[in-house]
Amino acid sequence: MIFYDCSTAPNPRRARMFLAEKGLSPETHDISIAKGEQLDATFLAVNPRATIPVLVTDTGTVLTENLGIAAYLEAAHPEPPLMGRDADEKGLVLMWNSIVEQQGGAPVAEVLRNTHPAFENRAIPGPDHYAQIPELAERGQARTARFFDLLEERLQDSPFLATDHFTLADISAFVFVDFARVIKMRVPEANTATLAWQEAIRERPSSQL
Repeated sequence: MIFYDCSTAPNPRRARMFLAEKGLSPETHDISIAKGEQLDATFLAVNPRATIPVLVTDTGTVLTENLGIAAYLEAAHPEPPLMGRDADEKGLVLMWNSIVEQQGGAPVAEVLRNTHPAFENRAIPGPDHYAQIPELAERGQARTARFFDLLEERLQDSPFLATDHFTLADISAFVFVDFARVIKMRVPEANTATLAWQEAIRERPSSQL
């Protein structure tokens, strides 16, 4: 396998953590978004959509989305199970992962990409140019705060997001919560269940990569 990573971006970190939890160490190439290396011809030959992460499987299949990468790795390396142990858990993991992407990852990205100078005319990932929209940043901040509340409501009743054990949904949520620091937002001190969950995941070796 060949893994195309970016050490500073949240979505590649999700795949990096999933690989680590599976005990896998593929050949890895770090692609710097800050330097615009995702737009270089060499990388575009691998992924014309200019997004990271990318996993090239042993048979040469190119996977360019976290869910596809996770599904492949889970099927090829089923232990430990990170996408559910039975039909109900599999549904819950994908449900919560989708909630996290839409309610957590998307609003954080809205704020960052519509405010940071580095993303001027690059407000949406990919090869095309899109102008920043300040109003989206304002909305993203409000949505991120609501996401923190959503997590707290769930984690008050469950040690992990989707099931009673660590899964892909926890990886996604942890990465987005941690990445929210770039928009100067943190889990409120009153959200004790979320803070305990976050601290427990920080102790996992995969979170330290």
